[in-house]
Order: sequence, then C-alpha cells, then structure tokens
Amino acid sequence: MKVTTDSCLFGSLLPVTNSINVLDIGTGTGLLALMYAQKNPKSNIDAIEIDATAASQAKENAVASPWSNKINIIAADAKHFQFTKKYHLIFSNPPFYENEMSGNDDKRNKAHHDDGLKLVEVLQLIKNNMDNSGKFYLLLPYKRKEEIINLLAQQKLAIEKLLFVRQSSSHSYFRMIIQGCHLPNAPKEVEFEEISIKDRNENYTQEFTSLLKDYYLKL
Repeated sequence: MKVTTDSCLFGSLLPVTNSINVLDIGTGTGLLALMYAQKNPKSNIDAIEIDATAASQAKENAVASPWSNKINIIAADAKHFQFTKKYHLIFSNPPFYENEMSGNDDKRNKAHHDDGLKLVEVLQLIKNNMDNSGKFYLLLPYKRKEEIINLLAQQKLAIEKLLFVRQSSSHSYFRMIIQGCHLPNAPKEVEFEEISIKDRNENYTQEFTSLLKDYYLKL
C-alpha cells in the first residue's frame, strides 16, 4: 500500500502526550501507529485494520520496530470489534472517497473508498470508544468540510483545531486535519492554521521539512 505525503504529514502532527491507551482506526500497514510510537514510546497503541494482508504487513512492521511491545495490531472489522477499554487518544486516516467511482483494485478501493468503513461510522467509533476527556485526530479531504462539520455535530463531537493543507503555496486546500474532543469539552473558539507541503518552486517548505525531518531519511 502506497505511503502518501499527506499521511506522513498527518503522522508528524500527532501530538506528544501522556496518553496511555491509544487507538488507530484503519491502520493500513501501520504507518501512523509507528510515527506516533516514535514520539510516544510509553503509550500502548491498538491499531485495527480490516484488510488481512495490510494487517499482516502492519504486524511485521511493528515487530521490526523498536516499539514492538507497544503496538498491538488487530486484524478485524472495527465496526464489529468489541473494544475492552476507553482510549485517551484516537486517530484515523479514514476512507476519502465516499459516493465516488471506484477503480479496479479492490484493496485500494477499500482503503480509499467507503466499502469497508464510512466516515459516519468512524465518528461513531470515536464517540463510543474515546475517554470523556480524550482527543481525536482525523485526516480528511478538504472538499468534504461542511459535511464533516455536520457529521461531527450529529455525533456530539467538537472541533478544537483545523489545519488546512495545500499541495503547494500555489494550490488550493486539498486536505484538512481535525483535532477534536467530546462536545462538553469544546473550546469557545476553533483554532485555524494552514500549511503548504511544497513552495512555488516544488521544493518542500521549511515548515514541512521541520515536521518530517525525524521520519524521512533524506529531506
């Protein structure tokens, strides 16, 4: 499964926290779980993935890492899995393209479309499995902003911070990263920020380089 630049950016922005129980919904091959573990080696991370091949690869990647005893790969459908704890932090890079045409690659479709897990189901999983004082982080397409805001409100989840992402300084926003919490803990004002991955000359921006330098071998 291809590793995308925006998912790497998302992983670099996951917080350094005191969170003990952490959940990665739809871990794929384990990228986000590994990036989070690198910054938070004391956390216990459950990373769930429905695709058996991806889950197997995620397990191999976790075992080969310095944090193998902190990452638990769960090969299961998150919609039906019985979680046994509440999580202090939940993050997910869920399917992007609900209600859009799928291609011919079934595994890619499941990773990027809603065949396996709809966005509203991701939000329900967050609501039901996040500790009362917990935080969540989501990477989503910018074009679904209004829909996502409405879905969050329906699930009684609140946005604390929105980061809008451009491919370059000459492009429009194409992704957004949401930091949120349960509605009773909502801030009075939502914090807004933006970042460009590349500049007008197609070089990585200084901000992107600073965030990813601990993860990229050559940057």
